Amino acid sequence: MTVVEDRELVDVVRLDSVSKRYGTGADSVLALDAVSLTVRQGEFVCLLGASGCGKSTLLSLVAGLDGISGGVLDIGGRKVSMMFQEAALFPWLSVTGNVELPMQLRGAGKADRRRRATELLDLVRLGGFADKRPHELSGGMRQRVALARALAQEADVLLMDEPFGALDAMTRDILHDELERIWRERALTVLFVTHNVREAVRLGDRVVLLSSRPGRVIEDFEVKHQRPRRIDSPEVSGQAAEITDRLRAEVARHAS
Repeated sequence: MTVVEDRELVDVVRLDSVSKRYGTGADSVLALDAVSLTVRQGEFVCLLGASGCGKSTLLSLVAGLDGISGGVLDIGGRKVSMMFQEAALFPWLSVTGNVELPMQLRGAGKADRRRRATELLDLVRLGGFADKRPHELSGGMRQRVALARALAQEADVLLMDEPFGALDAMTRDILHDELERIWRERALTVLFVTHNVREAVRLGDRVVLLSSRPGRVIEDFEVKHQRPRRIDSPEVSGQAAEITDRLRAEVARHAS
């Protein structure tokens, strides 16, 4: 039985008519407008839209890095962790030190930190690189370390803001496989921002399309293709083409 079949039908992230406005008065900018979105336990949901549509803003709101301007955002007291496009590792720390940092900040003992970091590095297939420094790693390896560090926070929801956007196609494809494996093994709930339509269909249970600014949910596509998927498979390519057509229509509407 797959993780998807085992998934509890419990809402872990709920946005009800959430808006976000930056600034005040005539110079203010409405980034998100009445966004309603639900993510269930164990779901992998991808957010997609044109640049500037508010995808990253939405993640920041869910992460608690910024406050909403209106509506209701409910994560039920659950913990979230966030992973960005840049690994943002501390160059003076070893791989192990970077993974241990969130555990150290919450007061975990040295032995527990080391044991847990070893487990997580094995999980992301970097067990042999524990003592390396970030500059000694490839871009893909640094992102694996960043993923291990995010998992070290023991969060209920993993927020990912274009984490593979700066990587080459082959490395990105490998990390898709690794992320899907970890998502299945750990029964994670993932909210994943991307501008890559095929990536969204390759990874997601659902692809949520946002309008151009201000961001609104204009379509919620269910992805039913059997896993594991390939990014260049006919099924993924076909649905990606459908979503791309919808995205192009939205961009054209906004431009006019």
